[in-house]
Amino acid sequence: MATNNRTALVTGGSRGIGKPIATALGSAAWNVVVNYASHPTSY
Repeated sequence: MATNNRTALVTGGSRGIGKPIATALGSAAWNVVVNYASHPTSY
């Protein structure tokens, strides 16, 4: 059984360069998993 499902893991996908990459992949019908870790002094 062949499928065309594609999944991408985008680290840092909530901001910076990761955000437009995750958005573009989602728009291209990819399943996108976004990983984010905050820094204690970041706001």
